[in-house]
Amino acid sequence: MTGGVEDLWRELAPRVLGALVRRHGQFDACEDAVQEALVAAATQWPVDGVPDNPRGWLLTVATRRLLDHVRSESARRRREDALATPQAALLGGPVPDRDDSLELLFLCCHPELSDPSRVALTLRAVGGLTTGQIAAAFLVPEATMAQRISRAKQTIKGSGFGVPSPDRLDAVTHVLYLIFNEGYTATDGPDLTAPALSDEAIRLTRLLHRLVPDDTEVAGLLALMLLTDARRPARTTADGRLVPLADQDRSRWDGELLAEGVALISSVLPRGRVGTYQLQAAIAAVHSEPGATDWPQVLGLYDLLATVNPGPMVTLNRAVALAMVRGAEAGLAELEPLTEDKRMRRHHRLYATRAHLRELAGDVEAAHADYLEAARRASSLAERIHLTDRAQRLA
Repeated sequence: MTGGVEDLWRELAPRVLGALVRRHGQFDACEDAVQEALVAAATQWPVDGVPDNPRGWLLTVATRRLLDHVRSESARRRREDALATPQAALLGGPVPDRDDSLELLFLCCHPELSDPSRVALTLRAVGGLTTGQIAAAFLVPEATMAQRISRAKQTIKGSGFGVPSPDRLDAVTHVLYLIFNEGYTATDGPDLTAPALSDEAIRLTRLLHRLVPDDTEVAGLLALMLLTDARRPARTTADGRLVPLADQDRSRWDGELLAEGVALISSVLPRGRVGTYQLQAAIAAVHSEPGATDWPQVLGLYDLLATVNPGPMVTLNRAVALAMVRGAEAGLAELEPLTEDKRMRRHHRLYATRAHLRELAGDVEAAHADYLEAARRASSLAERIHLTDRAQRLA
């Protein structure tokens, strides 16, 4: 089977699954039916060719498989009655050309699910990744990930809610943001990045942007991902060591992704209300400009971000920009309140940032201690090695 057909399957599978779930519920049974339809396609399409309406073909076969499963149960009549659509309506007439991917995304990001469950279910049902692939990306046993996905499906099944309405788009963008961040800087394991996750997050966000093209925050999120991922080739050395942004070889950045990201954020910023993802994308766009970083502009954008979405991580990043504009002592003063935040006191980034600013201020001994503390708290091996190297350089 060619790569083009496999890409088609990956695109169509969530649309078919979304259509089945919307019409019949029973997430688990619908997913099994779609998988059986894909197996049938793998057998028949190489022989008969790809049908003129591949989505309609898959949906028809999956619907028949779903009915077969219902009939095989001992309570056949009761279960058939639970299906919203009678058999004649299921199999007769043309299949409406509707993309249910958005509804499926909303369902996978159900409010009763935890963030890890939302992420896992989204990657499984919409992303088309196998349970084994998801488990490998998050460095957990496949059985553990299978249980997480199974529990998520049961939660949706027993919640009594239907497919969430489109006004909960924030939950979807948040999950895609989490997936991308885990791919861009893996929280565990030997490698700095997990490209399969960041690539999948970009693919799904492109899909979401296509489905809701007028939503400026979705466009901002996609721009942020593109501009950030463009730096991936320069983020590590040949032996996998982390390279800070200031030391990266910008000629290794992906020019096409940069151009697409800049064009996208430039097109949405003038449209009206500016949100969190748009501002983060704008900051990433400034960092992507050739030559020295325009730190006053970055600081101004962080000032806006602190108004729109205040939080400790925004304060942390703003402190760096402030130090670049007004000096290291100003940045350190901005960081001081974060040392009283219980969450931030456990996070390696607070100590890594303070170490950097103390180094700029000439306080080598304190910077050395902070780099070591940051390394001790970092869960990523690549970050731990980088922070230890920084500490040893100051010893």
